[in-house]
Amino acid sequence: MSDCVTQMCHARRGDVTAAMRRVAERESLEPELVRTEVARGRLIIPANVHHLAGRLDPMGIGTVAGVKINANIGNSAVTSDVEGELEKLHFAVHFGADTVMDLSTGGGIDEIREAIIAASPVPIGTVPIYQVIQSVDDVGDITPQMLLDNIEHQARQGVDYITVHCGVLREHLGFALGRVTGIVSRGGSLLAAWMTQRREQNPLYTHFDELLEIARAHDVSLSLGDGLRPGSLADASDKAQFAELEVLGELTTRAWARDVQVMIEGPGHIPMHQIEMNVRKEQEICHEAPFYTLGPLVTDIAPGYDHITSAIGAAMIGWFGASMLCYVTPKEHLGLPNCQDVREGVIAYKIAAHAADIARGRKGSRERDDALSRARFAFDWNEQFRLSLDPERARAYHDETLPAEYFKSAEFCSMCGPKFCSMHITRKIQESLENQPPLAAAPAAGDALVTGR
Repeated sequence: MSDCVTQMCHARRGDVTAAMRRVAERESLEPELVRTEVARGRLIIPANVHHLAGRLDPMGIGTVAGVKINANIGNSAVTSDVEGELEKLHFAVHFGADTVMDLSTGGGIDEIREAIIAASPVPIGTVPIYQVIQSVDDVGDITPQMLLDNIEHQARQGVDYITVHCGVLREHLGFALGRVTGIVSRGGSLLAAWMTQRREQNPLYTHFDELLEIARAHDVSLSLGDGLRPGSLADASDKAQFAELEVLGELTTRAWARDVQVMIEGPGHIPMHQIEMNVRKEQEICHEAPFYTLGPLVTDIAPGYDHITSAIGAAMIGWFGASMLCYVTPKEHLGLPNCQDVREGVIAYKIAAHAADIARGRKGSRERDDALSRARFAFDWNEQFRLSLDPERARAYHDETLPAEYFKSAEFCSMCGPKFCSMHITRKIQESLENQPPLAAAPAAGDALVTGR
């Protein structure tokens, strides 16, 4: 598998591909800038050649682009249904997810993945070890070749990027076992168990070159997983987390040497005052490869509301330089998300990503905000709904109390009513002033007042 078909390979040859032109169009960038950023490794275009030949609409992840969001879907051993996962995919894409990860761990994984890839216009990511573990009775029965074979299988199916926990080494495990919440990554914990049982080094690390050849042959982007990410504030920014990050920096340069696209996965629970430091360390250690973070959650006390606790951190980490935010739904830590949970998670993260783009001064990022504000002041309710991230929700909330079409032009809502709407009052003040002669200018400071006798 010596042939290179990756976007990075094309970019380094000086070729602007159709995918690069599409990303430039979507991001309002010059195609040559997209090419140079892909060649440098600061921008990736997850676009497996097999998916690219199908429904995929190419997109870019990197600091030169807008902040992106990922939505996780997938079945579990408790619930398994292809149609249900396709419905989640539809909800995710409809409400604005830029990529979707199929994290299925139950039955029928191949069937679900094939259906999702065939139906999806956005890049699809997976964690291959989840399927490998299904084929054995015990994690220790997995062989390195089984992992590589499954990665090759998924690459041929059209998976655009894969999470591989290559940076979790045997010597790191002692750092994590004394934590409050231990190892919270599913893939990281499986590999830790494998290394402990087999007394061998991480097979994804020792066989990284073979992994690169597969990725190179199909243009599968590597999402270098944070298997030792903190799962609580108490464990944030600890020795285990940063020991793994150092290895990911090494693996990034090895991947780039083979023209393989890479992004770096980031921590899940970080207090707000440590967020900027975490971004700076990733940028330094991993040579500015795109940073892809889960949240982070900035407090641990709100089960059922972790789409909020994490969206706070997501907005901040996007502001400081993360390129993609992995959503968290209200079901985080509690259960498998359904379609409505997907909707809530996606919208929370669209808000976070948009807020980050505004804070980063991205050109044109505030135009929609200003247009909605003008529509709000003009009491153009239908335009407010149209410009909303979730028009259906905005309209439904308005119409709960004022459903008649007449109220779509009323200068009030049910919150203030007709007498207490501040914007209505302001408009009346403006109209009144426009019909009055201009006010005399106030005397300048120090001017003497002239009085008659």
